[in-house]
Amino acid sequence: MATVRRLKKEIEFMSSQLIGDCIDFLETFDDKKDTRILSIIEEAVLLNNTILDRACHPDGKDNAKLVKQHYRKLKADFIKGLDQAYSRLEAMLKK
Repeated sequence: MATVRRLKKEIEFMSSQLIGDCIDFLETFDDKKDTRILSIIEEAVLLNNTILDRACHPDGKDNAKLVKQHYRKLKADFIKGLDQAYSRLEAMLKK
């Protein structure tokens, strides 16, 4: 990880990509899936906010090992959250 600033920019970018994909899905399909898509968008915003908050406040600021461990877990949690959101979106697309 180069810097926390770059990490936060990447988090923002990936979250905005997910939200953009959800909005594209809303525009192409006019079914009753609107509420489910909006719930995915709400979860994406919540994920974005919590991950950014965790990125700004690492555990054990004085211990380098704890900080590295914190950011590794943060990245894994973020990717897991994005993967879950995209899998929900993909499941709706298949129906």
